[in-house]
Amino acid sequence: MMKKEIATKQRDDLLKALKTRFEKNMDRHKGIAWSAVEKRLLSKPEKMWSLNEMEETGGEPDVVGQDKKSSEIIFYDCAEQTPKDRRSICYDQEALHSRKEHKPKDSAMNMAKAMGVELLTEDQYRELQKLGEFDTKTSSWVKTPDEVRILGGAIFCDRRFDRTFTYHNGAESYYAGRGFRGILKV
Repeated sequence: MMKKEIATKQRDDLLKALKTRFEKNMDRHKGIAWSAVEKRLLSKPEKMWSLNEMEETGGEPDVVGQDKKSSEIIFYDCAEQTPKDRRSICYDQEALHSRKEHKPKDSAMNMAKAMGVELLTEDQYRELQKLGEFDTKTSSWVKTPDEVRILGGAIFCDRRFDRTFTYHNGAESYYAGRGFRGILKV
């Protein structure tokens, strides 16, 4: 199994990028100090690896809160549009397998798992939209309830007309403008 750590220079570059984004968007994480975030990150190298994956695929991860029970710091992908290197993918492995031709390169659930993150839920996606205007030209798969997935569907969200919308599609569908946003707790 691959050890999920990044090199020291890569870690330092990532911390610098995260700190810059953190300071530029203070309204996303009121009451959270960068020093606390950095301390927690440095103690969790595997989480740094996942954050680096989020960053490398265009997610622009940023702190959006802190879990009241566990004290974990919560990161979401905060790129203006769904991360560029995570588009043109179907929902999950079952959907990928069901396509007989014109298969996408991967699925949202597979990519998220490989990165060590989870897809945002619909509620988390709506919380993200309170922090800015995201996915005004793209859309993002969100964690689909089992009762929808069992019937072959999956849900995705976007922002149009200054509103957040939730839609459905067959889980095997994929579009150039649809990807996924991740959540990571550190």
